[in-house]
Amino acid sequence: MMPKKIMQYAGQAVFYGLFVAVIGYFSSAPAYEHFPKDMALIKASFSHAGQPKEECHVRTADELANLPPNMRVPVQCGRERSPVMFDLELDDKVVYRAELPPAGLSRDGVSTVYQRFEVPAGRHHLRARLKDSVRVPDFNYIKEADVELAPAQVFVVEFSSRTGGFVFK
Repeated sequence: MMPKKIMQYAGQAVFYGLFVAVIGYFSSAPAYEHFPKDMALIKASFSHAGQPKEECHVRTADELANLPPNMRVPVQCGRERSPVMFDLELDDKVVYRAELPPAGLSRDGVSTVYQRFEVPAGRHHLRARLKDSVRVPDFNYIKEADVELAPAQVFVVEFSSRTGGFVFK
């Protein structure tokens, strides 16, 4: 009976030893590289509400008279917003192009973008364009810049209509 117990303990020790060896190996190898050393990162991240899809309608006196008293609002505006068109170009090549629909059941919320692009470090020409109304024919916000990206640098493209458009930092 005693040799059987010794064999069980020896077997457990061997399996525990193998388990510790496997954990020890994978804690240091293979080497994990979070981000390549010769690359930079461009992040496009913003939320923006497009312009109303339709212009507001001013009701005439006859239209107001035909409505119940609790519905007599002189100006009728639709809730739905325009989708936001966003283009990002790097060295005259489009790296991201999207039509971002407005959020919400009534399509009256903001359009959101969050994209990451790994690019080689060095000098680049960056152009961001945004169109936030279906009633204008072309992009109404454009920003271009020559940027110098250092290795492992994170460069952010933001948008704020309060500050007048795109912000590069």
